[in-house]
Amino acid sequence: MKLAQNQVWKQGTAYLRIVHLERLEVQFKAISNLLTGEGSHCKVSKKEFCRLIKGARLLSQDEVREIWQTSEPQS
Repeated sequence: MKLAQNQVWKQGTAYLRIVHLERLEVQFKAISNLLTGEGSHCKVSKKEFCRLIKGARLLSQDEVREIWQTSEPQS
């Protein structure tokens, strides 16, 4: 699996979104609710990030969009 910017990974109940990707470093945001986007920014090495997402599931852009649509209040 190749890492890319703006990928969203689901790890348990948390979501991890890659904010900035460099050769040896990953900056990501750990989010508990995708709708609010509230979370904490973290900076780790690529190796640490890969260990962190072991067992996590990569969400497609369609899945992320669907989560936003189902979470938003309908007017």
